[in-house]
Amino acid sequence: MIRTYFNNGEIEALKYERYYHPHPRVQRKMEALLLKSQGLSHKQICQLTGISANTPRHYLRAYIEGGIDKLKEINFYHQQSKLSEYEKTIEDYFREHPPSTIKEAIAKIEELTGIKRRPTQTRKFLKSIGMRLLKVGAVPSKTGPEQQEDFKKNS
Repeated sequence: MIRTYFNNGEIEALKYERYYHPHPRVQRKMEALLLKSQGLSHKQICQLTGISANTPRHYLRAYIEGGIDKLKEINFYHQQSKLSEYEKTIEDYFREHPPSTIKEAIAKIEELTGIKRRPTQTRKFLKSIGMRLLKVGAVPSKTGPEQQEDFKKNS
Protein backbone atom coordinates (compact mmCIF):
# COMPACT_ATOMS: atom_id res chain seq x y z
CA MET A 1 0.00 0.00 0.00
CA ILE A 2 1.32 3.43 -0.95
CA ARG A 3 1.23 5.88 1.92
CA THR A 4 0.73 9.53 1.13
CA TYR A 5 -0.02 12.58 3.20
CA PHE A 6 -2.10 15.47 1.97
CA ASN A 7 -1.90 18.97 3.43
CA ASN A 8 -4.94 21.25 3.73
CA GLY A 9 -4.12 23.22 0.57
CA GLU A 10 -3.93 20.05 -1.50
CA ILE A 11 -7.20 18.76 -0.08
CA GLU A 12 -8.91 22.04 -0.95
CA ALA A 13 -7.50 21.84 -4.48
CA LEU A 14 -8.76 18.25 -4.82
CA LYS A 15 -12.22 19.31 -3.61
CA TYR A 16 -12.35 22.13 -6.13
CA GLU A 17 -10.99 20.21 -9.13
CA ARG A 18 -13.25 17.18 -8.65
CA TYR A 19 -16.23 19.30 -9.74
CA TYR A 20 -14.81 22.19 -11.75
CA HIS A 21 -12.12 20.68 -13.96
CA PRO A 22 -13.38 20.54 -17.57
CA HIS A 23 -12.37 16.91 -18.22
CA PRO A 24 -14.35 14.10 -16.52
CA ARG A 25 -11.34 11.77 -16.24
CA VAL A 26 -9.44 14.38 -14.25
CA GLN A 27 -12.51 14.86 -12.06
CA ARG A 28 -12.49 11.12 -11.34
CA LYS A 29 -8.79 11.22 -10.44
CA MET A 30 -9.39 14.08 -8.03
CA GLU A 31 -12.35 12.27 -6.47
CA ALA A 32 -10.28 9.12 -5.94
CA LEU A 33 -7.44 11.02 -4.29
CA LEU A 34 -9.85 13.01 -2.14
CA LEU A 35 -11.32 9.75 -0.89
CA LYS A 36 -7.79 8.47 -0.25
CA SER A 37 -7.03 11.61 1.76
CA GLN A 38 -10.09 10.81 3.93
CA GLY A 39 -8.56 7.43 4.81
CA LEU A 40 -10.64 5.08 2.66
CA SER A 41 -9.13 1.83 1.42
CA HIS A 42 -8.40 1.18 -2.25
CA LYS A 43 -11.25 -1.31 -2.40
CA GLN A 44 -13.73 1.25 -1.11
CA ILE A 45 -12.40 3.90 -3.49
CA CYS A 46 -12.83 1.50 -6.42
CA GLN A 47 -16.42 0.75 -5.41
CA LEU A 48 -17.36 4.41 -4.96
CA THR A 49 -15.72 5.78 -8.09
CA GLY A 50 -16.19 2.81 -10.44
CA ILE A 51 -12.51 2.33 -11.28
CA SER A 52 -10.50 -0.89 -11.43
CA ALA A 53 -8.25 -2.15 -8.64
CA ASN A 54 -4.93 -0.94 -10.08
CA THR A 55 -6.13 2.54 -10.97
CA PRO A 56 -5.81 4.10 -7.48
CA ARG A 57 -2.18 2.99 -7.42
CA HIS A 58 -1.55 4.68 -10.77
CA TYR A 59 -3.19 7.86 -9.53
CA LEU A 60 -1.14 7.85 -6.33
CA ARG A 61 2.12 7.27 -8.16
CA ALA A 62 1.33 10.14 -10.53
CA TYR A 63 0.50 12.33 -7.53
CA ILE A 64 3.79 11.45 -5.83
CA GLU A 65 5.71 12.17 -9.07
CA GLY A 66 4.26 15.55 -9.88
CA GLY A 67 1.50 16.53 -7.48
CA ILE A 68 -1.90 17.72 -8.58
CA ASP A 69 -0.51 19.16 -11.82
CA LYS A 70 0.57 15.67 -12.91
CA LEU A 71 -2.97 14.41 -12.27
CA LYS A 72 -4.38 17.09 -14.57
CA GLU A 73 -2.41 15.76 -17.55
CA ILE A 74 -4.46 13.91 -20.13
CA ASN A 75 -2.39 11.63 -22.34
CA PHE A 76 -4.42 9.70 -24.89
CA TYR A 77 -2.67 7.68 -27.56
CA HIS A 78 -3.41 8.90 -31.08
CA GLN A 79 -2.07 6.82 -33.92
CA GLN A 80 -0.27 8.93 -36.52
CA SER A 81 -0.72 8.36 -40.23
CA LYS A 82 2.35 7.55 -42.32
CA LEU A 83 1.15 10.28 -44.67
CA SER A 84 1.66 12.92 -41.97
CA GLU A 85 5.41 12.80 -42.69
CA TYR A 86 4.68 13.98 -46.24
CA GLU A 87 1.90 16.40 -45.32
CA LYS A 88 3.68 19.57 -46.48
CA THR A 89 4.77 18.01 -49.80
CA ILE A 90 1.29 16.69 -50.59
CA GLU A 91 -0.39 19.95 -49.57
CA ASP A 92 1.96 22.07 -51.69
CA TYR A 93 1.48 19.82 -54.72
CA PHE A 94 -2.33 19.76 -54.42
CA ARG A 95 -2.55 23.53 -53.93
CA GLU A 96 -0.87 23.97 -57.33
CA HIS A 97 -2.48 20.95 -59.03
CA PRO A 98 -5.85 20.20 -57.38
CA PRO A 99 -7.11 16.68 -58.11
CA SER A 100 -10.49 16.41 -59.75
CA THR A 101 -11.33 13.03 -58.18
CA ILE A 102 -10.33 11.01 -55.15
CA LYS A 103 -8.91 8.32 -57.44
CA GLU A 104 -6.63 10.91 -58.99
CA ALA A 105 -5.57 12.07 -55.51
CA ILE A 106 -4.84 8.47 -54.50
CA ALA A 107 -2.65 7.95 -57.57
CA LYS A 108 -0.74 11.21 -57.03
CA ILE A 109 -0.19 10.51 -53.32
CA GLU A 110 1.13 7.05 -54.19
CA GLU A 111 3.39 8.57 -56.84
CA LEU A 112 4.71 11.27 -54.45
CA THR A 113 5.14 9.13 -51.33
CA GLY A 114 4.95 5.47 -52.30
CA ILE A 115 2.09 4.99 -49.81
CA LYS A 116 -1.21 3.66 -51.14
CA ARG A 117 -4.41 4.48 -49.25
CA ARG A 118 -8.04 3.68 -49.94
CA PRO A 119 -10.56 6.41 -50.83
CA THR A 120 -11.93 6.83 -47.30
CA GLN A 121 -8.50 7.29 -45.71
CA THR A 122 -7.41 9.61 -48.52
CA ARG A 123 -10.54 11.73 -48.17
CA LYS A 124 -10.00 11.96 -44.40
CA PHE A 125 -6.33 12.91 -44.82
CA LEU A 126 -7.08 15.58 -47.42
CA LYS A 127 -9.74 17.03 -45.15
CA SER A 128 -7.28 17.07 -42.23
CA ILE A 129 -4.80 19.18 -44.20
CA GLY A 130 -7.50 21.71 -45.07
CA MET A 131 -8.56 20.60 -48.53
CA ARG A 132 -12.20 20.18 -49.41
CA LEU A 133 -14.39 18.88 -52.18
CA LEU A 134 -15.42 21.48 -54.73
CA LYS A 135 -18.32 20.82 -57.06
CA VAL A 136 -17.81 21.98 -60.59
CA GLY A 137 -20.51 23.65 -62.64
CA ALA A 138 -21.98 21.94 -65.65
CA VAL A 139 -22.38 23.42 -69.07
CA PRO A 140 -26.10 23.80 -69.82
CA SER A 141 -27.40 21.27 -72.27
CA LYS A 142 -29.99 21.60 -75.03
CA THR A 143 -28.42 24.74 -76.37
CA GLY A 144 -26.47 25.48 -79.44
CA PRO A 145 -22.64 25.27 -79.61
CA GLU A 146 -22.36 29.06 -79.74
CA GLN A 147 -24.31 29.47 -76.52
CA GLN A 148 -22.20 26.79 -74.81
CA GLU A 149 -18.99 28.54 -75.80
CA ASP A 150 -20.43 31.84 -74.61
CA PHE A 151 -21.33 30.23 -71.26
CA LYS A 152 -17.81 28.81 -70.87
CA LYS A 153 -16.21 32.20 -71.53
CA ASN A 154 -18.53 34.34 -69.41
CA SER A 155 -19.16 32.05 -66.41
